[in-house]
Amino acid sequence: MKIITELDKLNVREKTAVAIGKFDGIHVGHRELLSRILEKKNDGLKATVFTFDPSPEEFFVGHPVPQLFAREEKLRAFQELGVDVLVMFPLNEKTAATDPEEFVRKILVDGLNASYIAAGSDVSFGDKGKGDSKLLERLAKELSYELCIIDKVKIDGEEVSSTRVRNAVADGDMNLTKRLLGSEYSVSGIVEHGNHLGHTIGVPTVNILPPKMKLLPPYGVYSSTVKIGKKEFKGMTNIGRKPTVSEKEKVGVETYIYDFDCDVYGEFIEVVLHSFVRPEIKFESMEQLKLQIQQDIKNAARNF
Repeated sequence: MKIITELDKLNVREKTAVAIGKFDGIHVGHRELLSRILEKKNDGLKATVFTFDPSPEEFFVGHPVPQLFAREEKLRAFQELGVDVLVMFPLNEKTAATDPEEFVRKILVDGLNASYIAAGSDVSFGDKGKGDSKLLERLAKELSYELCIIDKVKIDGEEVSSTRVRNAVADGDMNLTKRLLGSEYSVSGIVEHGNHLGHTIGVPTVNILPPKMKLLPPYGVYSSTVKIGKKEFKGMTNIGRKPTVSEKEKVGVETYIYDFDCDVYGEFIEVVLHSFVRPEIKFESMEQLKLQIQQDIKNAARNF
């Protein structure tokens, strides 16, 4: 997958099918959009995603906003879906003020060689977000591109949006999150050495530090699946700071993997969260913690 992050690199020669969107979380609405450009690969077009970096939400509020998909997770997801070109449009004071019509002409058509454009009915781009689906429709014939405008996808009578997904994650509702995303929520990273407490109490774990701006569900215990390479293992995951151990612990994702005894330090893993088991608790003693973990392992196993 080719990744373009600089405007002067927008010189794609092959004809493209472009999906425009924020893509801060790849939910079912985004997947519908992506399916349209992926279909165009059969016609010889390069499936191209046009998104923004930082996200418009983060840029306009002026401070970092927790994301459903961290940068590396997003890149991996697009690549696995079969996207050929990913444009991460650099959003700053100058580029945000781009004239909407110039955006279509110079960036989408001249720069990306778009012959097919797919966007949601609420698409907005250019100066003050004035660019919209009507502008894309007006310019389609003149600039010789096919346009596909997709209506909002609804679940339970309510529109699917990244905000709705974030609310579901924040509530710890992994079932609704899965329905909205079209896939289960996960956290990924490189396995790091922790304080090895798990080994001392007979419950060895694999530990990752979540990406800084990754949106996490409520701290606590979850049933999970751990993906290591092409293999998957059932697990029980704790997300939080381990308050029984120390008040200064970093937020971590710590997973006990059932029937597993391999050294995976330094390896990339993906922890897929299935269902909430219990909230994070500060115990009075390590013995109480040990007993609770044993119970958590049993409770989490019932979800498989």
